[in-house]
Amino acid sequence: MEEKGQLLIAPVWYQPRSSSSSRLRRCLFTAIIFASTCFLLISRYLDITQSKLSPNRLAEFQKCSINNFLSTGLPFLDNAAPLPISEFVQRRNNLAVALHADKIDAFIVEPGYTFQYYANISQPDWEVWEPEERPFLMVVQPEVGEDGQVKARTRFLCPTFEVERARLLGMPFVDELEFVSWEEHWNPYETLLDSWYGAEKEDARTRAPKIMVDDEMRDFIQRGLGENGFEVVGLGGEVERVKQTKTVREVEILRAVNTGTVEAVREIRKCMYPGLTENEVMEVLDNTLRAAGLEPFFDIVLFDENASNPHGGTNGSKVLETETFVLIDVGAHLYGYSSDICRTFFPPFNPKPTTEAEFSSLSSLVKEKLSVWDLVLDAQSASMVAMHANVTAASIDIAARTVISNAGYGDAFTHRVGHGIGIKAHESPYMNKGNTETLLVKGMTFTSEPGVYLVDKFGVRHEDVLLVGKEGLPEVLSGTRAVGPWDP
Repeated sequence: MEEKGQLLIAPVWYQPRSSSSSRLRRCLFTAIIFASTCFLLISRYLDITQSKLSPNRLAEFQKCSINNFLSTGLPFLDNAAPLPISEFVQRRNNLAVALHADKIDAFIVEPGYTFQYYANISQPDWEVWEPEERPFLMVVQPEVGEDGQVKARTRFLCPTFEVERARLLGMPFVDELEFVSWEEHWNPYETLLDSWYGAEKEDARTRAPKIMVDDEMRDFIQRGLGENGFEVVGLGGEVERVKQTKTVREVEILRAVNTGTVEAVREIRKCMYPGLTENEVMEVLDNTLRAAGLEPFFDIVLFDENASNPHGGTNGSKVLETETFVLIDVGAHLYGYSSDICRTFFPPFNPKPTTEAEFSSLSSLVKEKLSVWDLVLDAQSASMVAMHANVTAASIDIAARTVISNAGYGDAFTHRVGHGIGIKAHESPYMNKGNTETLLVKGMTFTSEPGVYLVDKFGVRHEDVLLVGKEGLPEVLSGTRAVGPWDP
């Protein structure tokens, strides 16, 4: 067709046979354009509406999770209670006995987890802004009484202007606190050394006091002590074992916080729906824990291939789908003690196959997920069989690793099998295949957390907290172990 010297290209459907046919086709074309426009507008409206409803749905998700959790009655809290002063007094006396056995003159610690263990004061309790450059140190010395009993003498090296604030901390002591105070223009370490010898003359100082510090002591304080007349040694021997072995009260708190954390994961799972992101699950899980008085301090939620990196690192935006494998590793605090548990599972809207035909119809990827899930549970079981007093920490790791390696996934088990747990989520002893020196002792508590991580596919980890016994299987302090990917 030509008009004013221009060639017009007609649409492919256009055939100039008759004017009525042309009008019909033009009407059809207009109708298609109109319908397409309406569809786009409606889709846009639905998207906007859905985005406006999303916060409400997320709120319902949180309400469901919290209500589920609280409806259990929280029986795991029944036997847990804050520690009495007598517990801290006994800890310091136990420390004094260990120092005497190790021939150490004193244990010196600054605010942190170890200070919290012996005097119930954490680093933020003392320094709410940032770690201080002025040393505030707890000094525990063994003293042998006339009856031969070893007891702790505890003093605090403290800036003079901070002494009253230190008194007001309410540290768990029966007797009046004893301070070695120092002025801003003094050398605090020389001041401590002078107090050590009291009124003795200089020539009476025949030996440098041998003091032990732990890995929380900052370098400049260790150097300050070492350069001013003290012999400084690192943590070890009987002293290290004091904190590693848990009392009955400690065990009950660990049981409560770990069982509660597992239960929170189980209850939130029942409320999950398609389209949730990892970040949304994490936020709701944290609030669910808080509803029971547990304070979350870390939360890792990973879907499918994101879980092939054991501790994540992605941005949390991956969306939950029917066949998603969900990995949740989470920890909370109760009365100063830590939980650290992990579960891997399918969402509740993924129906569990109940017949051979249903199982046969599963995709190959889902079947591999199921196989690896079972393998990791078997590895955890093997670690538990190996875990009892008088075996090495290495042997626990090797037991789990052997199961996974024999199944052909050895290279995909990329970390140690577990670690000690107490006030700190990660504390010694550490269960890796190189730790052949440390022997397990009755009363130690550990995680067992074998895993298999398949890059670009998925990751599986099961983690429970265990109490070492003299013989037989360890006691599970995280409630009950996972049964299957539909029953974590």
